[in-house]
Amino acid sequence: MSSTPTETTPAPPRGLDRDQVAARVARDLLDGYTVNLGVGIPLAVPRFIPEDVEVVLHAENGVLGLGPHPGEGHEDPDLTDAGKKPVSLRPGAAIVDSAMSFAVIRGGHLDVTILGALQVSAAGDLANWYVPGRNPAVGGAMDLVAGTPQVWICMEHVDRKGVPKLVRECTFPLTGARVVTRVYTDLAVFHVEDGGLVLVECAPGVSPETVRRHTEAEYTERLAG
Repeated sequence: MSSTPTETTPAPPRGLDRDQVAARVARDLLDGYTVNLGVGIPLAVPRFIPEDVEVVLHAENGVLGLGPHPGEGHEDPDLTDAGKKPVSLRPGAAIVDSAMSFAVIRGGHLDVTILGALQVSAAGDLANWYVPGRNPAVGGAMDLVAGTPQVWICMEHVDRKGVPKLVRECTFPLTGARVVTRVYTDLAVFHVEDGGLVLVECAPGVSPETVRRHTEAEYTERLAG
């Protein structure tokens, strides 16, 4: 069930800001997970991982065991995350070459990949690397979605024009077909189950009706309470 928004659809009332979306994702990471983070909102997730949860962070540029920003004046230009921002290393971290880093990905050694998205379809298809007419930026996303059992998307619910990013079918080139397992937005949380979207949570202050009004994709609801 869905409405059919158009390009003139007004932007929805704000639910969570970008940091709050990252914090919501961090709450679902389990102790012992090995996790890859894409650029954008995902790079904020480490700031919100609870202290009693140990998560090993991987970057496809060859770091396993990413730590937080080292602090002003302590940055190493040769030590960055996937977004080229300075990071530190956790005890026991490893630096490897690109071939080994992608062997970690392709070998199925990651538990979760957290990415941004341009579009996610009702079936869990992902488009996040190319808007026609602009410069492509695939990075390692195609390997990541093919090699990781859980692909979590965190993004804003609509684009800058108010057009929904959760769509019936992706109109941008796909990164992967039926690869997304969860979607976290400023308005809601969806799981992808049996090839379809399930609304499991609305952001504080956001009603199910608001979510439906700004979602093109069909979905079912399973809201607590």
